[in-house]
Formats: sequence, C-alpha cells, structure tokens
Amino acid sequence: MKIIIIGSGGREHALAWKLAQSKNVEKIFAAPGNGGTAAEEKTANLLMGNVSPESERGQELLLAFAKKEGVDLTVVGPEAPLAEGIVDRFRDAGLAIVGPGQKAARLETSKVYSKSFMTQYGIRTAASRNFTSYEDALKYAEKHFDKAKETSTPPLVVKADGLAAGKGVVVAADFAEAKKTLSAFMKEGSLGEAGKSVILEEYLEGLEVSVLAAVSVSPGKKGVIKPFISARDHKRRFEGGQGPNTGGMGAIAPVPDFTAAARSDFEKAILAPTLKGMEAEKLDYRGFIFFGLMVREEQCYLLEYNARLGDPETQAVLPLMDTDFAELCTAILDGTLQNFSLKWKEGAVCAPVAAAAGYPGKYRKGDPIAINPIGFGRTGAKLFVAGASRGTGGALGSGLRTQGGRVLSVSALGSDADDAFTKAYQALRFISFEGMGYRTDIGREHEQ
Repeated sequence: MKIIIIGSGGREHALAWKLAQSKNVEKIFAAPGNGGTAAEEKTANLLMGNVSPESERGQELLLAFAKKEGVDLTVVGPEAPLAEGIVDRFRDAGLAIVGPGQKAARLETSKVYSKSFMTQYGIRTAASRNFTSYEDALKYAEKHFDKAKETSTPPLVVKADGLAAGKGVVVAADFAEAKKTLSAFMKEGSLGEAGKSVILEEYLEGLEVSVLAAVSVSPGKKGVIKPFISARDHKRRFEGGQGPNTGGMGAIAPVPDFTAAARSDFEKAILAPTLKGMEAEKLDYRGFIFFGLMVREEQCYLLEYNARLGDPETQAVLPLMDTDFAELCTAILDGTLQNFSLKWKEGAVCAPVAAAAGYPGKYRKGDPIAINPIGFGRTGAKLFVAGASRGTGGALGSGLRTQGGRVLSVSALGSDADDAFTKAYQALRFISFEGMGYRTDIGREHEQ
C-alpha cells in the first residue's frame, strides 16, 4: 500500500510514524512533510516548493502524483486543504482519500454553520448570536457587559466565522477588549474574510476535554462515529494556563478527570445527535473529527468541531492506539467501521511541546537542534517534529533546524499519568536549541 499524508506538522509526523507500523504499508509520501517525516521509516517528503497543498495548483500536483505513483490511499491532516475541497477532487477522480468533503468540512470552516448545526440537532452547546454588522455586534457586547456590572456575568467569547489559523477566538474580559476584538475582526480585517462575520458566545467554565473520533458517513447510508480515548490540549503559552493562546503547548491522554459518567453524557448529548445531523444533512464525511468539550458537573458542552485530527492531541493519542491505523482508514472508507475494533494500550501519554523563542508572536528560525541520541533513546520517548527542517550541520548529527513556532513535541508512554509525565520531561532534557521554551506542567496544570 502506498499512502500520501497531506500536511507538514507534528500531527502529520505522528500519522507517518503510526502508518509505517502497518505491515500493509509499503511507502509513505509526506506532502510536503517536515524534518521529522523525512527521517521516518518508509517515508519520503514530496518537495512542493512554494506550492501549498490547499491551493488549486497544489491539489493538481498531488492528484497527478497519486495517479502516476499508483497511490492507494491519501490522508488529509490539516484543515485548509479540506476547506478548499481536496477530498471532493480526489474522489471525483476515483481515488481513495480520508477526510470530509468540502460541504461536511464546514463543521469546522464556518462557525456560523457549525453553531446552526448544533442548535438544529439538539447538541448541547453554549448560547450564542451571530453578527455580520459591526454596530449590531458592538451593541450586543455593550449590553452584555452593562448587565455584567450587576450580575457578575462571565466574559464574552468572540469567534470569527471562518478559518483563522488559531487566532479567531478571543475571550473578552470586558467591553473594551470586546470592542477592540470586534473592530480588528470586522472593521480592520485582521483575519481577512474569516472575521467579517462573528459569533458572540456565552462563556463556559469547567474542564476542557478533546475527543477525537473516526467517522464513516455517506449520503443515504447508516453512519457510524467511533470515539478514541480522551485527550487534553494545553493552549496557553505559560504554566498554570497563563499567557497568550497558542496552537497547543502539549497534550495528555487519557484525561484522568473525564469520568465514565461524563463520557456517557458526551455520547448521548454530543456524539449521537452529531451523527443524526450528519445523516440528515446527507454529508459525505469519511474521515476524522475532533470534539472540543467543556465538562461541568459531568455534563458535556460542545465548544467546537474540527473536521480532522487535533494537534497536539494526535501526538498523545496515537502512541496509545493498539490498532493498525491503515486498516482503520480502510474501514472508514469501505463502510466497515461499525464492526472495526479499536484497541488501546494500558497506561498514559504525556506530550509537552518545545517552542521557539518569541512564540506565539514573532519567533526565531534557523537554529540547530541538538539531540543527545543515547540519552534520549534511554527514555523510550518518541520525538515528533512540528516546525523543523532537515538540512546539514545540525548539532550531534541530527541535521534539524527550527522553522516554525511550535518546533517539536516529546511523547512518552508511561504506566500511568505520573510515569508518563516523568519520562516526557526526562526526555526533553536531552534536546536543546537557542531560545527553546516549554511548559513544565503538561498534565499537571490543575495542581498549580
């Protein structure tokens, strides 16, 4: 089996690593990949130059390559190619590809559509209003915070409608912050078209949980969603949940405080009506989905869908999966997911992320990454590269140099959460680059 993985982040490195373990997989092409996928077993990077996989030209190149090389399966990692319809293009050409069609991907690519979907199909979520008028949104925010003076109403969540590379959600603590955000999104165009329409949403407090799942829904057929074990992303840059939001500073799996009762509630109040809605809307959704949850008193509220696997949650979940991932992808596409058995290893994973100096603002690039292979190897942890390229001259022969804000993650499998935490941070001691920074409380943030 020949496979293309579309994307260049840590999630895609984890996918390449997991797919390479399948005895049925002969060759993997990462498009465009990164310095980690370039060194992974059975894997080669596709050099695409400055052409992105979501562009029309990029999709044409990938489609032609898949046909020429006889690629059996394509797996889409990030959201942008999904938003631009790469799945529909491949399927129209008769090629097997894992991911939702462009219409189904709107569950992530349009916050307005997503919230409407939740409301229509009775999915428990935060109360919200959507606006296309800056003046109307501002009046709503002002009214909210005027009321807050009397009743201690929580902050207001401002969400851009479209994809915004992780910059489209702001929790406004007061009217001044809400006004500044609305002006930036709707008047100044800081997010382009993504911010021209916004949602103002009720702020929910509780415990955040991520649930990734495999989905096999085709128009006119009975569908299925199979959830993975729970995970938790740590979005803030600094310890204790402080500092600016990032793309994720680390993840754990499973989540110790996601109880059996909460999971049961998730399946009844979130998962089941989501499946019902997909079937009713006649969506072509054969891929993966991410449920972003807020859990309060063992009741789950849906914050958002992602129409793909989460990052960095994937780097924490896949090391625990005791199932052939290539076979899982096949089951999603051929309609046998209902009878497919997902198996999980005992234990837990802790996966802290190392970031470049300045991240999530302007960050350094081009610094060599030093890895002590003997010391790191003794920890048993797995290094997943996110923002690093592989060239020459890297310290200790690694050849890796920093290229992105989130540079790498270290995933350590332990007998329990404490063991995984210890192993992950032991492993990080054997990696260094100029300005390297990471949180020291991944999985422990509620204790500090």
